[in-house]
Amino acid sequence: MIYIINFFSRSTEMKLKASNQLQAVIIAMRIFSIFFTFIFLCFVSPAQEVASDRVTPKEFTIPANPVFDLMNVTPSQVTRLSDIHDFKVDWSFKSWKLNPNLALQGQPVWEIAYNRKDLTKYQSASPFMRKLSTLDLSIGTVQTEENDRRIGFAAKINIIKQKDPLLAKDLYQDIFLRYGDEKNQLEGQLKQLQVKLDSITNIMEKPGLRQQIQATENQLATINSRRREEVNGRVKVYNSEHWNAASLDIAFGKIFTYATDSIGQLKGLRLNRNTANGIWLNGGIGISKKVYLSGLIRSSFYEELLKFQLTDTATAEVTSAEAIAKNILFSFGFNIRYGNSAFTLFAEFIHERKGFKTPLDALNDVFNPPAGKTVQQGTVKWDIVQPYTLNF
Repeated sequence: MIYIINFFSRSTEMKLKASNQLQAVIIAMRIFSIFFTFIFLCFVSPAQEVASDRVTPKEFTIPANPVFDLMNVTPSQVTRLSDIHDFKVDWSFKSWKLNPNLALQGQPVWEIAYNRKDLTKYQSASPFMRKLSTLDLSIGTVQTEENDRRIGFAAKINIIKQKDPLLAKDLYQDIFLRYGDEKNQLEGQLKQLQVKLDSITNIMEKPGLRQQIQATENQLATINSRRREEVNGRVKVYNSEHWNAASLDIAFGKIFTYATDSIGQLKGLRLNRNTANGIWLNGGIGISKKVYLSGLIRSSFYEELLKFQLTDTATAEVTSAEAIAKNILFSFGFNIRYGNSAFTLFAEFIHERKGFKTPLDALNDVFNPPAGKTVQQGTVKWDIVQPYTLNF
């Protein structure tokens, strides 16, 4: 749908649309906040005895939040891929504002279905379910240097992963067997000591038995933490060896950008590339032991606000006008990293262009001037996109 707005007699339709979108954003923020709070309370911060019973090999490369990727507030726009297998909170300091610039990120399918005391369920799952377990949901907000408030959410899922440490069964098998045998032995020993304590008649021997029971219980209590530490140690070695393994993600997201007043309240919706739906592919592959090449293909769909002037052919009177046209921003980039699992140096190149080459092309697609009026072609304006970006 196309909206044409006269400078002197604007329709209220645009205001209603912005108001409805603002209400939708607020509702979405509440839903996502409740959802992530539920995930955090149920799976991230459980009681100590439950948390210590889970063994989850972690990634040692912490990825950027997908919603921050879409907002372009990350140091590198072509990011290095990784699965967090955890709940994560990101802070962004790019705008150097004191107001909260944060994002929440989690993998609900992994947390609900596969975050268990061992990896058996994940390793026996179908390839489809293993892919689904990488579903990554995030929501975030950033205040720009122009005091605009940006709010967005994103979903990401892994399609290809060359090296999955969770599927390296031989890497952990002896650990689970060894600690399983130790647990059975300690539990049997604890039962014997408790039976002996209940049946002994010499009270002078009871303090010594109680100390043995306590020592055995302490050993049992540390089994899971010792096992987890050893598993993560091996994962670290595995990931270090395969730090630049091939991977491919697909993601979708939506961001809203609002002007704010002096106290930070949201006002009008910005109609430019900063309020958009985005879909992108992000992948990478190692081309040697020390070099990793990654790429990005992204399309952002948004409404572009065009400003221009109309001239009355009879009276030569000039009036200002605006129109809203649908546009697409195409982003292409590649990143090359040199280093290893401990550190990397990178350089990246980003190219961006709009679906319409000029603002006049966009205006001609949506606007026919009224009878007796012509568009002053040189006055048609839109937000300029820098076509080339180089990051280090």
